[in-house]
Amino acid sequence: MTYLLVASAALAGILLFLLAAASGQTTFFAEHYPLLLLLNGAMVVGLFLLVGYQLITLWRALKARAFGSRLTLRFLAIFVVMALVPGALVYTVSVQFLTRSIESWFDVRVDAALEKGLDLARNLLDSRLADLRGKATTMAIELSELPPALQPIALNRMREQAGATEAVLIAGNGSVIASASRDVTRLVAEPPPAAALRAARAARGYAAIEGVGERGLLLRAIVPLSAAAISEETRWLQLIDAVPANLVDSAETVQSVYGDYKELSLLRSGLKRIYLLTLTLTLLLTLFSSIALAYVLSRRLSAPLAALAEGTEAVARGDFSRRAEVTSRDELGVLTRSFNSMTAQLGQARATAEANREQVEAAKAYLENILANLSAGVLTFDERFRLLIANAGAGSILGEDLTRREGAPLAGTATLDSLAQEIGAAFAGSGEGSWQREIELAERGQVILARGSRLPAPAGSGFVVVFDDITQLIAAQRATAWGEVARRLAHEIKNPLTPIQLSAERLQAKLASRLSAGDAEALERATDTIINQVAALKNMVDEFREYARLPAPTLHALDLNALVREVYALYEHSDAPVELRLGQNLPLVRGDPAQLRQVIHNLIQNAQDALAGRRDPRIELRTERAGDRARLCVADNGGGFAESILKRVFEPYVTTKPKGTGLGLAIVKKIIEEHHGTVSIENRPQSGAAVTVALPLAA
Repeated sequence: MTYLLVASAALAGILLFLLAAASGQTTFFAEHYPLLLLLNGAMVVGLFLLVGYQLITLWRALKARAFGSRLTLRFLAIFVVMALVPGALVYTVSVQFLTRSIESWFDVRVDAALEKGLDLARNLLDSRLADLRGKATTMAIELSELPPALQPIALNRMREQAGATEAVLIAGNGSVIASASRDVTRLVAEPPPAAALRAARAARGYAAIEGVGERGLLLRAIVPLSAAAISEETRWLQLIDAVPANLVDSAETVQSVYGDYKELSLLRSGLKRIYLLTLTLTLLLTLFSSIALAYVLSRRLSAPLAALAEGTEAVARGDFSRRAEVTSRDELGVLTRSFNSMTAQLGQARATAEANREQVEAAKAYLENILANLSAGVLTFDERFRLLIANAGAGSILGEDLTRREGAPLAGTATLDSLAQEIGAAFAGSGEGSWQREIELAERGQVILARGSRLPAPAGSGFVVVFDDITQLIAAQRATAWGEVARRLAHEIKNPLTPIQLSAERLQAKLASRLSAGDAEALERATDTIINQVAALKNMVDEFREYARLPAPTLHALDLNALVREVYALYEHSDAPVELRLGQNLPLVRGDPAQLRQVIHNLIQNAQDALAGRRDPRIELRTERAGDRARLCVADNGGGFAESILKRVFEPYVTTKPKGTGLGLAIVKKIIEEHHGTVSIENRPQSGAAVTVALPLAA
């Protein structure tokens, strides 16, 4: 479109120039004016069609609500007004001016003035020619009075006195005798033309205005010299004077203008139509070219703005990859470059932010992964002790679903209320420092080791508490301590028991025959008591020794069901019936048969002791598979355990039996742990208790 418009405007300018040139030249006008007029008319029609196409394109863009179309229309309207108003004003003034000027060209006074000017130029040349002839006649008379030999010598002096350009003394046959010229470089003068010399002989003199070159004029005068004798040959004097160039130009200008004036006077009415038509075509070509150029310029001005608008919309959608093309170096180009720089910076900033976000998310995911797989509990609180973060370990230790309590205070259950009070008191007592303490959760029979500290202000302030369940650790420490106590007691107590028993038997043997019947009976009762208590102490010491010096198990694959049947055969006819429920296709387990047999014996005996005095005693012995482990469960329908004892039932010397040592379940727990298994106890919903042992399967 731009190239077409430039080509059309250039062609229109050339045609207008040719049309204007033809309007001022009659000959060229007569030959080519109709063709130029037709070409200019065709160009007007072509520009009109181009403008129409542009307007239709703009109308479609406006109808489609294309961005920039309204701005293009506004620019187009401004450019059209700017082109139309001055053009119409210049056209009107030009028409009036040309009409009046053409009328003034053919004024009578102008015609008379041109004729007078032409006559004046002619008279001036004739006057100069007559003056030159008079000077030539005077010089010829003076030269005639001189002898022929002195005439060439006096010729230059006389030329200077006359003010002529050149003086030539000519013989009768036309040859040059002597010459004098204002041009010192000219040595030999040219003889006069033969025609001029013949005219001089015929009329006894010659004077004429002759042309020199294209635009020069000279005055030539030829006069005869008087002969001293009749026999002498007649000599001629030629004077030449150049007409000044300004006078020649003025004369020719006046003559040319007069000729043109005469030609134009014949085309007086036609010139008006020609110039009017030329101005009209010029106006139309200018107007249509301006409209077409205005459309192109409007599109060029609005195109960068449209590109910037599209880029802005893309940025609003989050696309920072759009770059507007820089098409100029003006303010729009600066704005476009600034926009491209801005989008590039925004894209880089978003990429940086995205990378930072990914890093933060990766760090957060890494931290969440650590917290999720951390066995210890982690709790974070804000300044108002509202729960912010709780990992899975915290919920597992506390036995609560803490994710539902995030954003709220740690409360709702007895365990959480107790923990919240302990944590609040610990922070209140520690001030700005950190703290560490053991917290006993009586409701769950747990002891946790908690450590708390304040979060720094850049991290958002608040509190963080890390805790772990040390119930098993304390139990293990107690078991270790009890094992050491049992070992020392077994060592310290067993040694004096035998001497005591022997001493009591010796006293009874020596003194029974010497005492009266009553005293002998009292002595016997006393010694029997000593012997019985010593035997009881020996049994207790044996249990101590068994707990303290339990040998390491020898693990190998064994059939748990077969082992249970073997032990079950011993209790098949006991007072408390044992119900056997063995799992089908139970895999082999890794264990020590002797120690596992002892475990089963202890559990059945504890169940029998718990059923003492019950009218419908019942014991259930069950095996089953649970994932990668085999489970053995011994359940009874006795009275169960008190809640205060249930959490400490596996500790030494914790028992509900009046004569129990409290080492049975402690030994069971120690054996199972050395088998890499687990043991748990719980009260059954109806009545009684159930002890469950889980053993790893053999590979």
